[in-house]
Amino acid sequence: MQHNNTVTLKHAHWFAPSDAHAWIMGVLNCTPDSFSDGGKHVHLDDALKYAENMCKAGAAIIDVGGESTRPGSEPVSEADELARVMPVIEALKKKNIAVSIDTCKAEVMRQATRAGACMVNDVTALTGDAQAVHVVAESDVDVCLMHMRGTPASMQQDVQYDDVVDAVLAFLEARVAICTAAGIGEERIILDPGIGFGKRLQDNIDLIAAIPRLRALGFPVLMGVSRKSFLGELTGSQVADREWETAAAVSACVLAGADVLRVHDVAAQARVIKVAAALRQA
Repeated sequence: MQHNNTVTLKHAHWFAPSDAHAWIMGVLNCTPDSFSDGGKHVHLDDALKYAENMCKAGAAIIDVGGESTRPGSEPVSEADELARVMPVIEALKKKNIAVSIDTCKAEVMRQATRAGACMVNDVTALTGDAQAVHVVAESDVDVCLMHMRGTPASMQQDVQYDDVVDAVLAFLEARVAICTAAGIGEERIILDPGIGFGKRLQDNIDLIAAIPRLRALGFPVLMGVSRKSFLGELTGSQVADREWETAAAVSACVLAGADVLRVHDVAAQARVIKVAAALRQA
């Protein structure tokens, strides 16, 4: 499969503009147990205010999730997930805020996109639900395909790769082929190597360094390094105190060519991204 990342695509706005910085995806976890901010945004008013503040700080899209995917987490029911995310998505749509739905359940994807979500962000790359590919194909929304080894409950157990970059590239290319064959246009696809999802410390570092190889597949590349455990492994910092480490990792991602950065502290990381983008352009 040959791709050219210089072609003009319908949704080419997810490629980082050549004369500006990478896009920012703000994280809005409507969960009681997410690894970084679980329980902070479970009430609708709190979630809306937080999303609005992220947009004011520079987020182009808000990633709404109702199920934690932290290492060791257990899945929640479809009904619980819908109850958590749908009121938020509907309210954000009324405020003309771009929304991504972070889910691996086809019915959640279906209802969220009908309510106005313009992107599906699936940590299983549409493998977690047999109907997921068809639901996305029948819509006109963008989709972020992420690499994950195993499930959130098991992904950090006995992690082994012969070559993590080759493995991730092969997986993402295979998923692109399946998605396009099902009717999902290439212009709708974004790729995410899945930092921290079934990866060892060096695997994560290698994947950040391999962003140019990922981007050479011809699709925008999204990186989610914010507050991840590998940063804590490097410095010993706790989740709530990893913004400096996140800044360093985000800078490396921008310098390597990442198109979208998924972050928790949008105001802080927007400043980092602007500086890193200026250095990259120079």
